[in-house]
Amino acid sequence: MANEWQSARLIPVAGSGSGRENEQRATSALLAVLSIVRPFSVSLLSPLGAPRAVRATVETFLEPSFTTSSGATGRPDGLVRITSGTKAPFVALVEVKTGTNKLDPGQINLYIEIARAEGFDCVLTISNEIAPQQGVHPTAGVTVRKNSRVQLHHLSWTSVLTQAVMEKTNQRVSDPEQAWILDQLVLYLKHSASGATGFEDMGPNWVAVRDGARDGTLKKRDEAVGETAERWDQLLRFVALTLGSEIGEDVQEVMPKQHRADPRARTTGFIDQLCAEGSLSGVLRIPHTVDDMRITADLKARQISISTKIDTPPNRQGRGSISWLVNQLRDSPSQVIVTGYAKNSRSGISSTLAEVREDHGVLLNDGQRDIAKFELITRTELGQNRRRGKPSSFVDSLVTATTNFYGGVLQELQAYQPRAPRLKEDTEPPQSVSERPTQLQGPPPEPSVLPQHHWERGLGS
Repeated sequence: MANEWQSARLIPVAGSGSGRENEQRATSALLAVLSIVRPFSVSLLSPLGAPRAVRATVETFLEPSFTTSSGATGRPDGLVRITSGTKAPFVALVEVKTGTNKLDPGQINLYIEIARAEGFDCVLTISNEIAPQQGVHPTAGVTVRKNSRVQLHHLSWTSVLTQAVMEKTNQRVSDPEQAWILDQLVLYLKHSASGATGFEDMGPNWVAVRDGARDGTLKKRDEAVGETAERWDQLLRFVALTLGSEIGEDVQEVMPKQHRADPRARTTGFIDQLCAEGSLSGVLRIPHTVDDMRITADLKARQISISTKIDTPPNRQGRGSISWLVNQLRDSPSQVIVTGYAKNSRSGISSTLAEVREDHGVLLNDGQRDIAKFELITRTELGQNRRRGKPSSFVDSLVTATTNFYGGVLQELQAYQPRAPRLKEDTEPPQSVSERPTQLQGPPPEPSVLPQHHWERGLGS
């Protein structure tokens, strides 16, 4: 009976109503936890310039009201004040959106003006909008300079959830009550009724771009193509955050140096690939794995391909290397495609994992003895619908494929590690005292030969 009962929650989702009510509830829950669980507030706010001191005082407030010199009234959703020692406190204004609600550039500009007038440090926005990369705000029309004293920062709800899970998984919160409170926030944010839903939609032009890619009719200057490329970049970031929240690690999107410095160049790269190949791709880096995860959404073939690579042990030849790999993938899906590459070869021999298990020789040519590298690939059907939660959703199909590949393949792989060097067989272990020759063991010294004061101390007098 008890297992059918619903557990009480510190932050309930029952009775959630309007979008405004959800925003107020989400803001209150997050700010309250930030004020209580110090490791969490450090990890979330220190990248914004907040103090890292463990004993700093964190105060949070809801809907503070301010009036500008021009008479305009601003009421942000929240305010965070962190005081450490004798330094001036760090203060951030917080603006929150949930669900599909978008951040308003007019509101943000007003809060920046208020922060500047009040001597505050920054404005923090939180919504389901995902910035294409760190330091880039997803809202157009915001007027703030990079060298401005008041900085503008953005966090997606997915990134907030990921950070909370990382703190929980890595056991950085030692206090059990604080750990439980943080866990309650995680449960709340994961619930669909919280409004912290993450990336939801590929946009109104998705169907046209999807079909145009299949037909080969896309044009680089088409605004619809550019919008889809931007949303793909956001989706990659969302996938990274989602996987990170599942495994409790900081999963990062890998990009060329020029793309990190120029987000527009990254969008242009996606546009070029989409028009030339009818596909979109990206790379994720997961800590402690053998290699990066490469993701390709082929809109022409309507297929998602995910792959990784692993080097073979240098001391094993063809069949030995294959056995080494197969042993690591004993629980992996049989439809995984395995490709073996000989040294300095760009073309390899491919077969399914099921076939490789039956016959290791299927990856070897006649006379081929060595394999230098393996590539592992899964291919799944690409969803067609633009929205999450719908049948055949493109976003859901990508998230599922990525998660399944990590769980079924990548997390099982370990790079070859040579054994520790062994002692030589002719090396004799050191002898214990009892094994030493008796002629070297002299009689114990007589007590009388010890100095008198030493002897008395030995008797405890």
